[in-house]
Amino acid sequence: MIHHVLDRSRELGFLGPGSIDDQIEHSERFGLVLDSLPPDGSSSDNLSVTSSRPLVADIGAGGGVPSLPALVGRPDLDAVLIDASQRRCSFLVWACSELDLTDRVSVWCGRVEEVAHEDRARARFDAVIARGFGPPAITAECASGLLTTGGHLVVSEPPEGRSWPAEPLQQLSLRQVPSVDDGFAVFRMEGEPMETFPRPAKTQQKRPLF
Repeated sequence: MIHHVLDRSRELGFLGPGSIDDQIEHSERFGLVLDSLPPDGSSSDNLSVTSSRPLVADIGAGGGVPSLPALVGRPDLDAVLIDASQRRCSFLVWACSELDLTDRVSVWCGRVEEVAHEDRARARFDAVIARGFGPPAITAECASGLLTTGGHLVVSEPPEGRSWPAEPLQQLSLRQVPSVDDGFAVFRMEGEPMETFPRPAKTQQKRPLF
């Protein structure tokens, strides 16, 4: 069924090149990284076995990856899929129904930098996942408003990696931590999100933090 859903995503122009099997495999690796993360700074229990079900946000989720393959067969996780495009959100609603995920997965249509200031989203998520969302500075800033203290941001990285300087990340209360998979950058939310972050999209583009 997941192949059927992602084939439809590609037909609609929402999914990039590469085999569907490779897209699924890469998406499932997000789940493995999430499994390795403690829910706070001291617990040895991983994110998937906490007493309450972890809540994960996929930002820029419109094509259905990584969230849909990662969530199939994972009843231990609840999720919110966030995308700014109404067409993509309509697809995600359909996809969640096809995959029988509607009891634990919601779709929110809106720009992440705006959604992150809403009461329903602010500092609510145990983890944020991002694949191809944008440059490092914009990804980190947008995610920071969603994460609860002790939560984690997991970002897919290109083979050559990207720069995530520690000092500007500290402004967002984020600290990079080791990842079990070299293809991902992982960050821990060290405190409450600053009230001013994330800034409007135009401000981030004109004056990125790094």
